[in-house]
Amino acid sequence: MGKKKKTPPDIHWLYEASVQNVDTDLDFGKRVYTKHWKRKPLTVREDFCGTAKLAARWAQRSKLHEAWGIDFHQPTLDWGVKYNVSELTDKQKKRLHLICGDVLEAKTPKVDLAFALNFSFCVFKQRDVLRRYFQRMKESLKDEGLFVMDIYGGTESVTAKSDDVREIPGFTTPEGMKIPDFEYVWEQAAYNPINHDTTCHIHFKVPGFGKIEKAFTYEWRLWTLAELQEILLEAGFSKAEVYLHDFDDEGESDEIFRLRKTYENVQGWVAYVVGIK
Repeated sequence: MGKKKKTPPDIHWLYEASVQNVDTDLDFGKRVYTKHWKRKPLTVREDFCGTAKLAARWAQRSKLHEAWGIDFHQPTLDWGVKYNVSELTDKQKKRLHLICGDVLEAKTPKVDLAFALNFSFCVFKQRDVLRRYFQRMKESLKDEGLFVMDIYGGTESVTAKSDDVREIPGFTTPEGMKIPDFEYVWEQAAYNPINHDTTCHIHFKVPGFGKIEKAFTYEWRLWTLAELQEILLEAGFSKAEVYLHDFDDEGESDEIFRLRKTYENVQGWVAYVVGIK
């Protein structure tokens, strides 16, 4: 008899370890918010929140913080409640509100700072729909409000490729499963230059567990920085800013995002785009 195949790790753990750095996102949002409004933000909204890691972390950071998270996929929210929300104290949990719903329809109290991260808004492929989403986002902000999203680009973002591999440090899950250092593989399976439609997959290679093919698949429109700024202004934001990183000696992002007007057209970059209400 062949060896029994080990049950692979939950893909949500692998995703959070590979893709998300919620403290970096929150620190960035707080820094830019304070620059514009000369005070610290207290309330946060996380759209397309998935496992609600960012919203939960915000509630955890201060007894003055309150957060809302919106996602249309209840099983993913349930996973976030089981793991990310369970780490909070009872008081922190009361300051975290999760909504299963459509970000184009769901309503929350007005917040200081809102996020749509991990390129999630790229599911909106029509300009009119994206503008409507930005208008909804503007309505959800207080008068002194800020909206932060991220987007990727560069010369290699508009080609089909599957060689973007990163080594991710291992960790142990709350259930005690030891996950060794593993590989995160980003595949751009297709790109249409006429309408910027792109199909991307995330694969994982975990030693002892094998390859998890197409753990996540995305059907997006890859919006440009110019388009996002224009549509934010069309939606009524007073200003739209772009923040981009430099590179370290090994060609990796230095993770320091600065306000930019010009930028070299390198192979790949990730930017924060900020709408100021």
